[in-house]
Amino acid sequence: MLEGNVRNVNDQSLRRQVEKWLAPGSATPVHVTEFGRTRLGRRRYVRVETSSAGGVRELFFFRHDDGSWCVFPPTTAGLRPTQERPVAQVAAACSAQGPSVPAVT
Repeated sequence: MLEGNVRNVNDQSLRRQVEKWLAPGSATPVHVTEFGRTRLGRRRYVRVETSSAGGVRELFFFRHDDGSWCVFPPTTAGLRPTQERPVAQVAAACSAQGPSVPAVT
């Protein structure tokens, strides 16, 4: 069973995914133009670029929990932002207080 997982990860290595999606030739340079972590879930990603006579092509690749790289991000099921957005906090506080209407005298 472990052997099957290793084979799956090797088939979806970053190198293989770049070859599959961007199909660079052996003489065509490939450049990582950006890398980092996503805001939600802190997942790794890279942006890869290659150019040819047809123009520049680039794609984002995302690292999944099993070690594979894909052109789509991992699912966010079960992930929550680590901190609420300040606007959401203010909106929640305002709605809890009810409408504020000045008194007419």
